[in-house]
Amino acid sequence: MAAKGMADRKMTASFLEEVKEEAGRATEQLLLQAKTEPGDILIVGCSSSEIVGERIGTFSSVETAQAVFEGIYEITQAHGLFLAAQCCEHLNRAVIVEKELMKRDHLTRVNVVPKPKAGGSFGTTAYQQFKEPVAVEKITAQAGMDIGDTLIGMHLQPVAVPVRIEVKQIGNAHLVCARTRTKFVGGSRAVYDEALL
Repeated sequence: MAAKGMADRKMTASFLEEVKEEAGRATEQLLLQAKTEPGDILIVGCSSSEIVGERIGTFSSVETAQAVFEGIYEITQAHGLFLAAQCCEHLNRAVIVEKELMKRDHLTRVNVVPKPKAGGSFGTTAYQQFKEPVAVEKITAQAGMDIGDTLIGMHLQPVAVPVRIEVKQIGNAHLVCARTRTKFVGGSRAVYDEALL
């Protein structure tokens, strides 16, 4: 785990490798519990400032975001999932996705190019790494990772359910994971499909 005040020092190769490994491990653990299927969406909100031990929005670190992105993206690609990167509140939490997903889900495209101080380092990294990146206003993801309390709830499909995994932090950033389940409908006589819980 990185020490508080890490941002005052240069990002070391070992620190970056550590956060990449933590991000990958957390993704694997979340997907296992979330029961995702190929084509599902994983929304990730990520504060690189929090990861390096600083307050959200105060020390954007592209190197840190790139390490976390690599750890997550390798896993989502292996599982056939779409990764969606939530931008920071300066862009109203717009989301960077692949154009293929935008077209598939008929999402509304918005015109913005994220930068580290206006969109966040993670959103910027996704925009640089995706094959055909686009920014959209909102999505409905089946699973989510919130790294550093970035508030991803607005992009999760109802009904969101917290997921407890072994990884509690990435670097110094608090980690919260979620999956979604189908809504229950009906009254007291309704019967539910246990596989959808």
